Amino acid sequence: MQSRHQYHLQNAATEPDRAIADDSELGILRDIFRMLPNGVTVQDEQGRFLLVNDAAAAQLGIAVDGPSARPSKEWSQRRDTGIELLRAGRAVVAEESVTHGHGNQVFLTTHRPVRIAGRHLLLSSSADISEQKAVEDQLFRSAYYDELTGLPTRRVIEHRANSLLQRDQPSSKFALAFLDIDNFKHINDYYGHGIGDALLVEVAKRLGLDLRESDMLSRISGDEFLLLLNPIQSEHEVAEFIHYILHRVKAPFFIDGSEIFASTSIGVSLYPDHGRGYEELRQNADIAMYRVKNEGKGAAAFFDSSMEREALARMKIEQSLRLAILEKRFCCAFQAKVDIRTREIKGIEALVRLRDDEGVIQAPGTFINLAVELGLIDELTHLVLAEIVKSIDLINDTFGHDTSISINVAAKQAGNPEFMRPFAQALEATGYPKRFMIEVTEDAFVTKTHFQSEILPIFRQLGVGISIDDFGIGYSSLSALADITADEIKIDRSFITDIHKRPRSQGILRAIESLSEALGMTVIAEGIESFEELAYLQAATNIRYAQGFYFSKPIFLEELKSATPLASETRVSSTSRPMQENRPSYGRTDRARG
Repeated sequence: MQSRHQYHLQNAATEPDRAIADDSELGILRDIFRMLPNGVTVQDEQGRFLLVNDAAAAQLGIAVDGPSARPSKEWSQRRDTGIELLRAGRAVVAEESVTHGHGNQVFLTTHRPVRIAGRHLLLSSSADISEQKAVEDQLFRSAYYDELTGLPTRRVIEHRANSLLQRDQPSSKFALAFLDIDNFKHINDYYGHGIGDALLVEVAKRLGLDLRESDMLSRISGDEFLLLLNPIQSEHEVAEFIHYILHRVKAPFFIDGSEIFASTSIGVSLYPDHGRGYEELRQNADIAMYRVKNEGKGAAAFFDSSMEREALARMKIEQSLRLAILEKRFCCAFQAKVDIRTREIKGIEALVRLRDDEGVIQAPGTFINLAVELGLIDELTHLVLAEIVKSIDLINDTFGHDTSISINVAAKQAGNPEFMRPFAQALEATGYPKRFMIEVTEDAFVTKTHFQSEILPIFRQLGVGISIDDFGIGYSSLSALADITADEIKIDRSFITDIHKRPRSQGILRAIESLSEALGMTVIAEGIESFEELAYLQAATNIRYAQGFYFSKPIFLEELKSATPLASETRVSSTSRPMQENRPSYGRTDRARG
């Protein structure tokens, strides 16, 4: 048995070791406390900081051994908060933002009152959530703010409008304006998407000038904006402000060395006069904007009930167009391109027509632009080609085996490789691609699309001809024309109408004729409708080819199918024969008969 003496000696020997061990553990704990990634502080009821680790010291601007000589704003706020929470005896979790020279940090801080050794203390722990908040802010901005312009999105302005509508106060009035940049696609194509985006930013800045805090401007899509004006007193007040917006946007924009002119079309609806719900007000403002677009652009209009009827009619046409494509209710008419000196048919142009529900033939003016707008024009163009291929024997018997066949392609299609490459393949698959002529407006050549550099060589390799349609009314410059490799220029009918009594048009016509000769292009005069127009071209110009009602109206395949080849020839001649006896008619030569 161990003696008491031996026991005390043994204990005496181990007590210093334990003291050393305790001091060592305390030092380790102290170091761990200081190096914790979260900021930790302990305060007493007087707001004194009893414990502060390194992370908290950096956050609050506190020296490790006590407060700095000049307490920071964060130190003062934490001190005051600690005193208040200890008095209230409640725990709190809060976000704290700290701005440093290198940026802004956000901390999630938990304050918890504790009682230790008879003292009331506040234990605070702060976690850095800056990265998490940055992600949350980015997600929030992506959901509610447009990345390009920084403007609120459609969802935000809809929420603001609905908040106003929920008040439903008889005296409250506000306006909703729908704004669309005119010809933005042309600007985007010509100058490039980078400058197009920069233009959107600058337009947004101009639209946002002089807005009140209670107003809101939103970018709801591409080149479309929505403006909420609240409150308003009268329609006159709104009209005056909209007038200033129109004038402001029309001033030139200077972007990346380019001087760009733009305008906007604006439709306005008023609450409660033009609707009591957000969607109704937005749609009516949209309808009013389309009225402006149809009447010339660059202006503003307030909604009225007649516009709604027009919109319903347009919707009916849209539905009919989609159904007609589905049911293949389109047909082709063919109009000849004639040698005005020999009456020989040089070629034919395929003109698409729509047969409506009642069997009435609709001219392209009623549906082509809508087809382009709705993205249906590609399918429609393929339908035209399919109709030509299906009826090629009839076409040959009527117009001749050597005549070229022209198909119109919209400028939007021409610059789209995803359409043009398959279309080129479809032309090649017919077995006679060299007979085809693609007619595109000059926009396709001068805008910054893939047509000139990528698409044109494909058609050249196939032997497909290229024609510039409606020449003279587009946006081309002489420098741009010098780079164009087209086979044919079709002078727009606006220059041909009454050419015999319009000296200025005669001068323009001579200039176009000289230009085409220098560039090695054939000239086609479109829209010949009178003997006087034809006589002038024959006497005063070297133009050889023309097209128009004077020679022949477009001939439908149904008319050709109902006749024998010989009768078809007679039909072409009789259709093309003018009413006056002194007007020359035309017939096909032996070569044209094939």
